[in-house]
Amino acid sequence: MNTFFPLKKAIGIFDSGVGGLSVLREIRNTIPHAPIIFFGDQYHVPYGPRSLNEVLSFSRIITHFLINLGAEMIVVACNAASAAALIELRKEFPDIPFIGMEPAVKPAAEKTITGTVGVLATPATFQGKLYASVIERFANGVKIVQDTCPGLVQQIEKADFESEATVNILKKALEPMINAGIDKVVLGCTHYPFVIPAIQQIVGPKVQVIDPAPAIARQTAKIYQQIQQKPAIDHKLKTPTFIITSGDTSILAEKIAYFIPFSVKLIEAEWDKNNSYLNLTHSNQT
Repeated sequence: MNTFFPLKKAIGIFDSGVGGLSVLREIRNTIPHAPIIFFGDQYHVPYGPRSLNEVLSFSRIITHFLINLGAEMIVVACNAASAAALIELRKEFPDIPFIGMEPAVKPAAEKTITGTVGVLATPATFQGKLYASVIERFANGVKIVQDTCPGLVQQIEKADFESEATVNILKKALEPMINAGIDKVVLGCTHYPFVIPAIQQIVGPKVQVIDPAPAIARQTAKIYQQIQQKPAIDHKLKTPTFIITSGDTSILAEKIAYFIPFSVKLIEAEWDKNNSYLNLTHSNQT
């Protein structure tokens, strides 16, 4: 295990589970040469229903963990963790650049024709100051219809993207939005891009589904370039991608191909009984 870490000039990414792999996928496509360490906290998934203080505590510990493994910038690839922790993390780790997730309300509000925008996110995101700030700044005069999609994160964690149960969850959330006249639907959880085909089938071709992951990848590339102090990215170089889970690597190994199309090194980590620190345990490769 110690032969892998610490890495040099790595990008650290974390999420409550596999949702952040939608962001990892875009970042890896944009910056193929960068060492990446992804941590998915599957032991605690989902973050959405948890208190903001609890998510903040997890986020602090995960950030320490990733920095110790060699991360020199952190992407908080979780809307709930961004809502709960991003401001505090920037204060506590002033030398580390952080990129967080916020629902892409701004582009939706700017481009809506009907004046009505749907937002799918978890309770923690909707309760956070970040979301409130985004709505206040960018959604003036726009009707926002929102839903927490109970149970959807758990379906996606199982790589269940299009079963009847998953589609029914989406229909329950989206049909009232359609009836309200939305022409944009914002994905406010990094798990949700994996069900974009199902969402698009429900809302139809006239409703645009907005995934923030490509914009996050571009922002990450810009900041990583500054860290590297290189004038350009060498797209010919490729480095390993490490995915660390606090769940079971053998279970994740069976499903990983549903989420990302490239090979990774899978590593397991354990929380102590008090949820106060993380330890690496063993690894697989897939």
